[in-house]
Amino acid sequence: MNPKRIAVYFVAFAKGFLRNPMGLFFSLIFPVILILIFGAVFSNAGSSKTPVTVENLDQNSPTSQAFLTALNQTGVLTVNLVGPQPGNFSDYLAKQSATAGLVIPDGFQADYLSKSPVSVLVFTNPTAGSASGIVIGAVTGVVNGFNLHAANGTPIVSEVTLNVGSQIYTYIDYLIPGLIGFSVLIAPMFSMVNISSTWRRDGLFRRLVLTPLTRAEWLTAALLWFVLLATISAFLLIGTGVLLFGAHVSITLAVAPFLVVGPVLFVSLGLLAGSVSTSPESAAVIGNVITFPMMFLSGTFFPVAEFPQYLQTVAHVLPLYYVIDGLNAGMLYGNASTALMDVVVTLAVAIALFVLGARAFKWRDE
Repeated sequence: MNPKRIAVYFVAFAKGFLRNPMGLFFSLIFPVILILIFGAVFSNAGSSKTPVTVENLDQNSPTSQAFLTALNQTGVLTVNLVGPQPGNFSDYLAKQSATAGLVIPDGFQADYLSKSPVSVLVFTNPTAGSASGIVIGAVTGVVNGFNLHAANGTPIVSEVTLNVGSQIYTYIDYLIPGLIGFSVLIAPMFSMVNISSTWRRDGLFRRLVLTPLTRAEWLTAALLWFVLLATISAFLLIGTGVLLFGAHVSITLAVAPFLVVGPVLFVSLGLLAGSVSTSPESAAVIGNVITFPMMFLSGTFFPVAEFPQYLQTVAHVLPLYYVIDGLNAGMLYGNASTALMDVVVTLAVAIALFVLGARAFKWRDE
């Protein structure tokens, strides 16, 4: 291969890509838009409190006041007291569009001190699933604490909830590796699907046969461009996350292999998909069928661990999963062994797809 020809075509390929507004938008601008949207929505996730509307029918009792104080002290709830409401309290909550509600019954203190069974009523809103879970968990914790005190017991084990890896991590920290993986997938995949099918239809590859440029040089220039593009996109996303949302991510050497091997993998996959299709339209369909499941099932926006078991199995088959998992291991957890294993898997898949794509990719046969 001639390095000079590779460099010349690299510049030509880059100019052609940058002159395409759609390609430029989805490779560099769209991931930044996503991080701005998700960052703005979830930047305070875990720090805001869930409001609870409380009807205290035993309002003059110190025990009920202590119960409400304990709820406030959980740090996840904001108690909004209302006076006794006529009629059905559930209907009142619905009219107020309340997130959740709680009723402390009349005689709560008397029953508690006499160790008689007493129940507090918790109302949750089906449209606010996560908030309902927070309310139920907080109320259950306070109830357990009161039961423990009533039984004259001494707490030995306490429960503390922290994020995996670090107590300072927030949603935005986990989003950045996912969006870097997203950008590594989108630009090479869609570009190569389009180029390999459209250029074949338009006879451009037949013309390239008449030039000194070889197929290996053409592929090398394309790969180098997408590696550079992935690196630029990664730094844009990291910079946006850190500067605007205070993200806690590390740029380590473990990240670099994924910015090289990832583009190689998806250039090869796009080349294969575009080469086996019969037209640009069918190539676009094949590309979308391959790409969209990976976008949503590989941990780009949501942790794979929260998926149902059968979807986790599907995720582990998708190559983008190993790119994002490796980026998480390198940028968040500092887990070099996991990152290395993900690099090995990604590299093995990339080599296999590159061989298949190179064989399917027509050049001198056109």
